Amino acid sequence: MSDRRELFFPSGEDRCHAWLYVPEGATEATPAPVLVMGHGLGAIKEMRLAAFAKRFQAEGYACLVFDYRHFGQSGGEPRELLSIPRQREDWRSAVAFARTLPEVDPDSVVVWGTSFGGGHAIVTAADDPSIAASIAQCPFTDGFAALAKIPPRVAARLTGAAVRDLFATAIGREPVRVSVAARAGEVGLMSADDVSEGVLELLEASGLTEAEYRSQVPARIGLAVPLDRPGRRTKDLTKPALFCVCDGDTVAPAPATLRHAAKAPRGEVRRYDAGHFDIYIGDDFDRVIADQIAFLRQHVPAPLRGTTPLRDAQGSPYTPKRRGN
Repeated sequence: MSDRRELFFPSGEDRCHAWLYVPEGATEATPAPVLVMGHGLGAIKEMRLAAFAKRFQAEGYACLVFDYRHFGQSGGEPRELLSIPRQREDWRSAVAFARTLPEVDPDSVVVWGTSFGGGHAIVTAADDPSIAASIAQCPFTDGFAALAKIPPRVAARLTGAAVRDLFATAIGREPVRVSVAARAGEVGLMSADDVSEGVLELLEASGLTEAEYRSQVPARIGLAVPLDRPGRRTKDLTKPALFCVCDGDTVAPAPATLRHAAKAPRGEVRRYDAGHFDIYIGDDFDRVIADQIAFLRQHVPAPLRGTTPLRDAQGSPYTPKRRGN
């Protein structure tokens, strides 16, 4: 039996492609809590989300892992369009669809987002108080803070490309595209020194080549990202919220995330001596997944599993390191 099923769910005028992971023993009579999981800026679910979902599944949690419209096998034209309103709609649609699944407990939905998806998860949980908990991993919380990390010359080039893209769209031409992760001399949405190498390592760990990752996106998103501040919604999170923060994050700066996380009424913070892309691989992955499972066991326990003692990356008994908000 496959560890996952492939399916589609409707969102807007198109549909999103998803993987559904169901834990052993989950039925309509014994439904499992479910994590609705979405990736970051320009990323697709093949980029290591399966590694997280399989670990959650083994702990008794169902996982609905989806791609935004315009990405992967999801519908939507033009391809690779990054639209914050559309992606937020995709999150709402994914949550609504998850609640209809027979093996899933509709009252035990957890939203799990990483990077740009972490910001979406915050907003989704803030808008829907019936969501049981939220996990935001290396989350994008503050566009102003992220913009401050971009050299002025690069920001100016990105703004110029965004304006040209909007003009091209207005007259019916093909989008003007930029890289998601820029190399030296390129115009891109993420341009810190560690970004290009980090993305390549993530692709390699995912079994993907550069050619398989379509990383050129319509540039218009460059005007929207600096104005987006999903961290302002943390004060509206009425249910348990976990923030997994990378102290060396050059994409979603940790100080801004910590400032916003401190306003979550039931927020918990875990910090890692890691960069933005380190959290998906190796020891940092082992640490963050152990923290997330411990959080889930405490706040949204799974009836089917979750009693096995947790171990850290070295195989020792796990003790969460609580570094303050």
